Amino acid sequence: MKITPFATEHFFAEYEFTTPYQLCNSDCETITIAELLAMAEVDLAKLGQLGLGYTESQGNPQLREAIAASYTTATPDDIVILGTPVEGIYLAARALLEPDDEVIVLSPAYDALINMFEHVVGPSNVKKWQFQPTDTSWTLDFETLAQKITPKTKLLVVNFPHNPTGYLPTPEQLTQLVQIVEQHNLWLFYDEMYHGLIHSGTPSIPSAADVYQQAVVLSGLSKTYGLPGLRTGWLVIQDEALRQNVMNWKFYTSICPPAPSEFLAMAAWQVREQLRQKNIAQIEHNLALAEDFFARWEALFVWKRPLAGSVALVKMNIPSVTQFATQMATDAGVLIHPATTLGSDDQHMRMGFGRAAFATALTHFDNYLQQTTLP
Repeated sequence: MKITPFATEHFFAEYEFTTPYQLCNSDCETITIAELLAMAEVDLAKLGQLGLGYTESQGNPQLREAIAASYTTATPDDIVILGTPVEGIYLAARALLEPDDEVIVLSPAYDALINMFEHVVGPSNVKKWQFQPTDTSWTLDFETLAQKITPKTKLLVVNFPHNPTGYLPTPEQLTQLVQIVEQHNLWLFYDEMYHGLIHSGTPSIPSAADVYQQAVVLSGLSKTYGLPGLRTGWLVIQDEALRQNVMNWKFYTSICPPAPSEFLAMAAWQVREQLRQKNIAQIEHNLALAEDFFARWEALFVWKRPLAGSVALVKMNIPSVTQFATQMATDAGVLIHPATTLGSDDQHMRMGFGRAAFATALTHFDNYLQQTTLP
């Protein structure tokens, strides 16, 4: 049975490791294993002493206990440690849905949040709940969401802070969202991979796990904490029957988390606030550079500053971002990400602000624009 090509990952497979100046990374600046263990005051030799046998399928009990403590309502039993964060999307789709169930997905979105659910229920049964643009930002239309719900609707899929717009609902909007799914007895798949990356001046919101019992929350260490190489993620599932169903599917995928990843995840969790604050500082520094850049190129771009997370969706006033991005990667080694892979149009690109090399890449982008005749 075929599945839609994973366009974003195909794009990065082609360009990420061959293009030197990158402006589209969704993760934050990472650190080495030695740096992480030094921060956590863990002896590097302990990693070398780690046994490489099977681990507990649901995850290391100490790691699950530590993660559960960061939520108000979750217990260690509610935490399922994944082999990789994207596995959580697959497991949830398989465990929650039957063919012909209807799903509503906030769009644009990371491919897997659309394609995996289409794969399970059929493309005609996945409805897009589109962000609405304003002159300076993005907004959610809850009336439109309510109109899309039918008796067949089983699940709403969202991600906040949002990839790729950088949007974060207000506390009042989160309450409104929960009221809608609760009224219609829907499951809520809530991707929180960027949770905690809140910019100055933006009100924070709680985890969906703490406000709705029928939420399945995906989180991990890749984005907020800048550790994508660990591949550590988890689901928070407070419904026991669903959790057992997810575990049965997990036996067919990763079976259990990698022991080295869990060891390093325990170290990372001890210093998670240091990692988070480091990454927020980097994002806000890069956002200031971006503000100056877009002010100089006001006629070329439509800039809507993100509220949270490490990415933004930026309009470029040219016929095709895809064509331009391909040419610029070849000519100048500068990489931007056409947002068509995320379900947006070909006049938008996703920009990332979490990397230390952002300033250098932005300078090369600026120079290329000055030297190029734009279409």
